[in-house]
Amino acid sequence: MEQIILHSDMNSFYASVECMLHPELKGKAVAVCGSTENRHGIVLAKSELAKKAGIKTGMVNWEAKQKCPDLITVPPHYDQYLKYSKLAREIYQRFSDCVEPYGPDECWVSLTNSAKLLGYDVMDMDAGEEIANKIRVLMKEELGLTVSIGVSFNKIFAKLGSDMKKPDGVTIIRRDEYKDKIWSLPASDLLYVGRQTEKKLYLYGINTIGDLAKTDPNYLKQWMGKHGLQIWTYANGFDESPVAPEDYYCPVKSVGHGITCISDLENSEEVGKVILELSQDIGAKLRTHELSANGVAIHVRNNDLYSRQYQTKLPAATQNSAEIAERAKLLFEKEYEWITPVRAITVTAIGLTPKEQPCQMDLFDNYLKREKQEKIERAVDDIRRRFGKKSIFPASLLGDIKMPRPGMNGYGADAVHPPGMMYQ
Repeated sequence: MEQIILHSDMNSFYASVECMLHPELKGKAVAVCGSTENRHGIVLAKSELAKKAGIKTGMVNWEAKQKCPDLITVPPHYDQYLKYSKLAREIYQRFSDCVEPYGPDECWVSLTNSAKLLGYDVMDMDAGEEIANKIRVLMKEELGLTVSIGVSFNKIFAKLGSDMKKPDGVTIIRRDEYKDKIWSLPASDLLYVGRQTEKKLYLYGINTIGDLAKTDPNYLKQWMGKHGLQIWTYANGFDESPVAPEDYYCPVKSVGHGITCISDLENSEEVGKVILELSQDIGAKLRTHELSANGVAIHVRNNDLYSRQYQTKLPAATQNSAEIAERAKLLFEKEYEWITPVRAITVTAIGLTPKEQPCQMDLFDNYLKREKQEKIERAVDDIRRRFGKKSIFPASLLGDIKMPRPGMNGYGADAVHPPGMMYQ
């Protein structure tokens, strides 16, 4: 049986939620922007009118204001976005138990096995289009938001279809017509063809999805490795990955936390304090998920916006925040050349394994001390859960460590990274 998959994309999601909650903003050019004072001063989302005025996501605030003097800027309200993201998923779940989120504003919905549930003799593309339109109407009536939906026989083309009619449209890409419909589109329209991949493809004379599909896959593998084969598969409509079921648990592969500092870090001591603060969150998250890290990675961006990433192994698998921080600081001091100050830094625990997984013991390691430290950190976790994150913290983090206050611009939330969006 052929898959029938929808991809629903909530139009200008952040900006649309703001306009819905504040009716006085409707019919105006609106942009949701980060805080300039905390160096997050870029456009996060824009309304359709702002888009028509030339406002783009990622544009710095002052540039957006120059481009559109009448632009109304509002700060983000992530609690509201998460609320409406959840409500949207509840609507999708009326039609299928296979709903796979792709960020807060996008979801794949598999209708392949929903024919009887929804009163259809057979689930085909025509039925998929009807259901897509029902979802579109329900979103407007119940949430006051609009969506664009792609309907196709695989996830990649459904995602592509949701981008083709915006706002508030439905696009069908059938198996017998996809070449005519999408092969003339730029290669960058295909999922996983980002800027760097687009540049590489351009160097080889590959400009459209059709060009990519017609290229010898052996050449693509030679030029770009597995990624080249993957995007060739997508361009030819060969993707068969299913939509994840509602109760699917995606194994955690890494736990990271990063921040753009409110002013540049000028020396290793300042960087060390930020690393220690970030590692507090990482250790807590590892303990929540009963995981241990076997390695640590850091991503460093200087004030020229040049980024580098480094990683190293840990002496032993650990959940200990102090151990993770210490290894990350040593890695930074070894690898980073102090030519320019540091603007942003991310620490990530990698090589995760279950806490109870047996491991080779080190004759010279002090396991009693390690066990005692783990008990202390779990006690600290309990205190923070009851009285707040700043109720107890290392004395070395007293004073200004050049980080935004908790809760500001999303700071304070741990990032858990699953293996990738394509459920297998």
